[in-house]
Amino acid sequence: MNWVTDPFSSAFMQRALAGGILVSVICSIVGTFVVLRGLAFMGDALAHGVIPGIAWATLIDAPGILGAGIAAGVTIFGVNIVTRNSRLSSDTAIGLLFVGMLALGVVVVSASDNFRGDIVNILFGDILGLGNSEIWTLAITALVVAGVVFLFHRPLLLLSFDPEQARTAGYSDKVYSTFLLFLVAGAIIVSFQTVGTLLVFAMLLAPASTGTLIGRRISTIMATAIVAGIFSAFAGLLLSFHYDLATSASIALTAVSLFFITLAASSLRLTPKHAYDPRQGSARKSNYV
Repeated sequence: MNWVTDPFSSAFMQRALAGGILVSVICSIVGTFVVLRGLAFMGDALAHGVIPGIAWATLIDAPGILGAGIAAGVTIFGVNIVTRNSRLSSDTAIGLLFVGMLALGVVVVSASDNFRGDIVNILFGDILGLGNSEIWTLAITALVVAGVVFLFHRPLLLLSFDPEQARTAGYSDKVYSTFLLFLVAGAIIVSFQTVGTLLVFAMLLAPASTGTLIGRRISTIMATAIVAGIFSAFAGLLLSFHYDLATSASIALTAVSLFFITLAASSLRLTPKHAYDPRQGSARKSNYV
């Protein structure tokens, strides 16, 4: 039992665990809709697209969250502009902004001789260095995200499962899709300090994907995702502490590994008879039952 509890006797490990739990809640709630709507590529683009904003903010001693927010907004509106004013598909527009923003981030970083130490924190986070202010920011964001999703759950659900019915009910696909993208951006912006821009994407996708293997109702998928994310944060911190591993990467790797373990279990008929199939956008009967 000491192997489990002793690492968290230190204040910095307690803050790291609290931060990991809050990031898991935020990313699992938002990530559920990312998986259901098939927005993985856009989520990846946003996770990388905030890099130039964070780099710019660091160079001028401004808050990193401010720079990340501006860069995320530029990425979202850039994709919309390219899609509306050209014949290119949304995937192509996302790819262009993804590459462009990432390249801009590298250029900004390379322009400064004193940036090498900071780029590591941007890419991989510093969960062990979280302070009380960051914990409070994550806690407030978790409450806001949960509240917003609760208030707008009906249009988000309809657009995830039946876009035609959503339009019939008077919900604009463009408005709520953009709204969802800003939720994704918000999750990435507040989480990058904890797990980094490269690894926050894993926390958006892996726990929610695990949830889709187990649940058929969105509430079950989301709850399972939160549990999977919290377990990943706890187990990742333990592994990194005892085996001197990169903390954020350990958390992300645990989350992805948990998905594949659940996937293997589902092939052995350990999942419910009906599970959500993101490819079909509805509940389906498992082939293994």
